[in-house]
Amino acid sequence: MTPRNRPAETGSSAIDLALFGALGDLAQRKLLPALYHLDREGLLDENTRLLGLARHDLDREGFRQRVEASLEDHVKAAELDREVLTRFLQRLDFLSLEFLESEGYGAVREWREPGRERPLVVYLSVGAKIYGDICRHLKASGSLDEQSRVVVEKPIGFDLDSSAEINDAIGDVFPESRVYRIDHYLGKETVQNLIALRFANPLFGTQWNQNHISHVEITVAEKVGIEGRWGYFDEAGQLRDMVQNHLLQLVCLIAMDPPANLDADAIRDEKVKVLKALTPFSDDMLGRDVVRGQYMAGTHDGQAVPGYLEEEGANADSHTETFVAIKTGVANWRWAGVPFYLRTGKRMPEKLSQIIIHFRQQPHYIFDPDQRGLAANKLVIRLQPEEGIALEVLTKDSGLDKGMRLRRGPLHLDFGSAFPKTRIPDAYERLLLEVMKGQQYLFVRRDEVEHAWQWCDSLVAAWADRDEPPRRYPAGSWGPVASIAMITQDGRSWYEDY
Repeated sequence: MTPRNRPAETGSSAIDLALFGALGDLAQRKLLPALYHLDREGLLDENTRLLGLARHDLDREGFRQRVEASLEDHVKAAELDREVLTRFLQRLDFLSLEFLESEGYGAVREWREPGRERPLVVYLSVGAKIYGDICRHLKASGSLDEQSRVVVEKPIGFDLDSSAEINDAIGDVFPESRVYRIDHYLGKETVQNLIALRFANPLFGTQWNQNHISHVEITVAEKVGIEGRWGYFDEAGQLRDMVQNHLLQLVCLIAMDPPANLDADAIRDEKVKVLKALTPFSDDMLGRDVVRGQYMAGTHDGQAVPGYLEEEGANADSHTETFVAIKTGVANWRWAGVPFYLRTGKRMPEKLSQIIIHFRQQPHYIFDPDQRGLAANKLVIRLQPEEGIALEVLTKDSGLDKGMRLRRGPLHLDFGSAFPKTRIPDAYERLLLEVMKGQQYLFVRRDEVEHAWQWCDSLVAAWADRDEPPRRYPAGSWGPVASIAMITQDGRSWYEDY
């Protein structure tokens, strides 16, 4: 059977999906292609319908034409099946709606009437400030029932207080059990494999602690600048935009203790314990273990690019960071004394998201002293651009003249190569499918969001007290020199320097 004809035994029950912000970049570039792929794989129930909502004056046919053009841009030609595309477009409807005006929401209720037996999934691909308004208007219009669910995108708020305000507004309408907070990193195949790797393999399960791991390194590097998002980004900065959600979620998955089972709350309970145990910031730590940076003009892929303060619409006096590196720790028995080095920035040399687990050296070393720097295993977990896992091991170098010289090489699992006939799904495909199934283990619970904000807010407050400008780094580099000094002071280096 072809994927589009395969029975949907692993798919979802029928739903009605109301997509707010259906003409926005996220919806057109990620969400609608993800839904198309689910349909192509036979994972959408034949009765599932989708209502696009936006402020634009557009009718159903106009919306379908926009979606068709978007899919042609964002789906590989080899994967764009015209039969599936026709079927998918027939699922789509459109409603022009002013999101902040309650009067128009009666039309949502009317659209719902033929399918009241199906759960309504509300996807808010809009600014977080209006999440509460949309939820209230949907409730007041009678569009919701006890099956209805809501999906919200990060960032949820600007700090702990604003996050709590937004979550309170959502919680007035939807109970926590029907709120799905998306961090798309949690939908990546490699991130889910991290759970399997840790808890299904005794090889790693018995070694995953401070007795065997020297340090952990997480890098999320972006090649792009702010891409015209000056207004949003200058308010947020790299710490709020990336560390508070993506990087801290990765820390949680690496550092959490084994959950009792794979239930959503069992996993999320363990993640919250990690967030509570993160090393608090002190004055000494700020000067030694935290680096803020801001990119200046440089070259990228051989092309000259402007600095952050020279971007269109820039405030030349801005102290917003586009780079941050942090040395932190998890204060518990498993991780006592193990540093976690976190690093993320814009205008880096390459787009890269990876986790490096550095294992300790053997207590007694018997090989060439000049090669002692090689003598530690590393587990490399690559999230993008290509997903995969590699364990770096040491073996004898081949050749009669090499003696017992060592060489480092990977035991490599590249998902694209290992499963050449299996398409690696986009993170949003997995997350949307889990929403339709009503499963929450890949989504972020409210207390996770709030503990992450508490930790980040304390750092923002400390920066404000110091009132120091970020360190400059040229576009196309790996950040300020101070971020290299931060890790070398411990006798270590970032992975790309090996």
